[in-house]
Amino acid sequence: MKTITVATKRKDQIVDITETVETHLRDAKDEEGICVLFISHTTCAITTADLDPGTDLDFLDVLRRLLPQIRYRHPHDPAHAPDHILSAIIGPSLTLPYRNRQLLLGTWQRVVLVELDGPRQRTLHISFI
Repeated sequence: MKTITVATKRKDQIVDITETVETHLRDAKDEEGICVLFISHTTCAITTADLDPGTDLDFLDVLRRLLPQIRYRHPHDPAHAPDHILSAIIGPSLTLPYRNRQLLLGTWQRVVLVELDGPRQRTLHISFI
């Protein structure tokens, strides 16, 4: 297992980590298998996305509009509750197949970290099975 840190710069941000993951994939023992990614935080998530110009901002705008404007009861900081909820909806992990030590992504697919409470240092665990 590899553990890396990803630095984010804004409150809401999409960070393309495809190249980072593929760099570590070069060290995988097997030529093909499954890459498992896990982000160990409750206010960010990991998924795949199309990153044509502006789609990252569209994605973030849509996420924020998904949740209703209610009185959240998060004891630590109620304004922080939507960050936790959106992170849970997207999820903290991603499983991707690889062959010849390259991720089997679609033409426009990128692996992205979705920051919802930055800027922060995020810990990403990468396993190859």
